[in-house]
Amino acid sequence: MTSRQHPTSSDDGSASRSSEAAGAPSAHDAVRLAVVIGALGVVFGDIGTSPIYTLQTVFNPSDPHPVPVSTANVYGVVSLVFWSVVIIVMVTYVLLAMRADNDGEGGIMALITLLRRLSAQRGRRATVILAALGIFGASLFFGDSMITPAISVLSAVEGLKVVEPSMEHLVVPITAVIIVVLFLVQRRGTAAVGQVFGPVMIAWFVAIGACGVAGIVDHPEILKALSPTYALGFLFGHFGIAFFALAAVVLAVTGAEALYADMGHFGRRPITRAWLILVFPACMLSYLGQGALILGDPADVSSPFFLLVPDWGRWPMIVLATAATVIASQAVITGAYSVASQAAQLGYLPRLRIAHTSESTMGQIYVPWINWTLLVSVLTLVFAFRTSAALAYAFGMAVTGTITITTLLFFYVARARWGTPLWLLGIGAFVLLFVDLLFLAANLTKLAHGAWLPLLIGLTAFTVMTTWQRGREIVTKERAQREGALSEFIDELRSGKAPTRRVPGTAVFLNRGKQTAPLAMRANVEHNHVRHEHVVILSLETVPVPRVPADQRSVVDDLGYADDGIVHVTARFGYMETPDVPSALALLDPATTEGPLQLDEASYFLSKIELRRGKTPVMAPWRKRLFIATSYITADAAEAFGLPRDRTVIMGAYIEV
Repeated sequence: MTSRQHPTSSDDGSASRSSEAAGAPSAHDAVRLAVVIGALGVVFGDIGTSPIYTLQTVFNPSDPHPVPVSTANVYGVVSLVFWSVVIIVMVTYVLLAMRADNDGEGGIMALITLLRRLSAQRGRRATVILAALGIFGASLFFGDSMITPAISVLSAVEGLKVVEPSMEHLVVPITAVIIVVLFLVQRRGTAAVGQVFGPVMIAWFVAIGACGVAGIVDHPEILKALSPTYALGFLFGHFGIAFFALAAVVLAVTGAEALYADMGHFGRRPITRAWLILVFPACMLSYLGQGALILGDPADVSSPFFLLVPDWGRWPMIVLATAATVIASQAVITGAYSVASQAAQLGYLPRLRIAHTSESTMGQIYVPWINWTLLVSVLTLVFAFRTSAALAYAFGMAVTGTITITTLLFFYVARARWGTPLWLLGIGAFVLLFVDLLFLAANLTKLAHGAWLPLLIGLTAFTVMTTWQRGREIVTKERAQREGALSEFIDELRSGKAPTRRVPGTAVFLNRGKQTAPLAMRANVEHNHVRHEHVVILSLETVPVPRVPADQRSVVDDLGYADDGIVHVTARFGYMETPDVPSALALLDPATTEGPLQLDEASYFLSKIELRRGKTPVMAPWRKRLFIATSYITADAAEAFGLPRDRTVIMGAYIEV
């Protein structure tokens, strides 16, 4: 038996390598600047628009647990906002989590793949439990991706009430129109629009920072809130008020996960630079300026963000805020596409139809099913809640849940991957998880006021994904029994026990591995009694890394016989890549495939499995129904793998679950 590896094309999209190839220092600097501007346009939309609604929500008099407006409370809240951003964003994500990358990729899905990789080295039970917790964190992100467009665009359009109170009744309709247009243009991709995202966000951060400075100049004493003593004094001196305020303060860190999740696209350094140089200072100046404004006029806290803007600049600020919130929504929508795609690659969702919207950027994808599901969900939230303040109660739950799970998974990976001393991990985990859990507990008090929504969305998505994973394991096991061992099947063909007539041409049978015979190939032999001159049994393997290097892409196995025209090819793809079967086969060396493959006329065979609900107690009846229902959204295999329609044959079978 021989086994060889053959390269195919791959693109790791690394910004750092592009920079190194630039050569001259000026070109190198230009590339780095472009990456930083790109990060500003994609990564920071969510956290960068939080100043619109955070303090407004904290001091909202209609809140079920309102924070009274007083000088001490304003100092305490602003100080809590500042130090919450420092601890959660700066420490948890920028300094710690972003160092736990999976071949350059970040985000909670990257942590899950690291856990799966570590499961062979450490206790399987612990890693399985933590991986399941990570899947729940990813499920909460779907709730985030529904709430973010609704609350962001609503909060921006609500600026109309400040400029022209008579237009209040138009806020919800205008928001709905913007959201519908936003989702309708998703199919066109973000490449063209993305070119202006960076400059728009730069203008946004400069504007909110400048307005914040103006507010600080009027009441410079607000700078005292930068001292942690005010945050600690408010939290422990007025715990009954401060604890409930945390449910709104956490809105200041919404979008923190994006810094980590988009790390693979832009790199850790550009994201860190953009955060430290522009985003963090601008946001903090805005919060301090709003605090100063409330100190000067405690009677009006309806919209401190827009009230901070001079009268002449409010209409332009509404337009700029709307653009910024659309960008924030765009980022989280595309993030939902990526999470769904990666979950499908890792076996937690069925294969979804994915369209690549850019020829140069692999990560720009469009997932129709996710897009329309999000559109319906976002519009439902807008019409049901009608104000950003009402949605804020729901928003914090999704954010704190994801942050807490990310922190927990990071410390486990830090111990397993780097061998960090337990005493150091214990101190760090205690401090950061104490903060996260405090925020989480505060948001649980809002369950009756909307916090149940992201939990419901998360539990629903978690149930669907874990049910699909379990059902897929059952179907795979049953299918393997029906297919039989591939080695025995090849021996039968060679010995003549399975009499067949050899016909000209090339046949490609897609299969899940090389342990079992493809159902379509077995049916072709048993019913048609034919086999092709060249037979390729192709397995597509998704490995738990973002992208597979070129020299590790394809492995060819002659299955023990070098003269029978039957070979097995394993094409390995990372979970960030889209399999392209014809392209992968075209790059194989004819010397390893027992002759040249006639790919221009090759026939592709697929085995289609129809699921039926059986009586065996492998799963609860409701989970069986859910598993079968979920299978209906599975994308067409021929389209997913890039197979030519006119030369693809589908042979069916059914399996009971």
